[in-house]
Amino acid sequence: MHEMGIAEELVKITMDAIPEDIADPKVEILNLRIGKLASVVEHSLTFCFEIITKDTPLENARLVIETIPVKIRCKVCRREWEVDDPMFKCPDCKEGEVEMISGREIDITSMELADE
Repeated sequence: MHEMGIAEELVKITMDAIPEDIADPKVEILNLRIGKLASVVEHSLTFCFEIITKDTPLENARLVIETIPVKIRCKVCRREWEVDDPMFKCPDCKEGEVEMISGREIDITSMELADE
């Protein structure tokens, strides 16, 4: 289950981003963008996150996840489109030479801290 490793990295990155001058910080919400091809099972990530955030400033923080679609660009005609199936062929010129624009990312977009 790679969700545990992802949760650990999310915690590390978030902890590093909390300003040092805040006494007793408490993260309420962690906003994420996760691509459809990142192979992340949302409920598994949430479960792992809950386990490893115990007794940290992220304990009880809510993960808000925006799912990012798979977007492809044709290297021949430059058309961009969203893909829902594993067929990566340009709908216009029918070429198969494509590059992925989005769909694999796992990004923290922001965090919300509790008011003091």
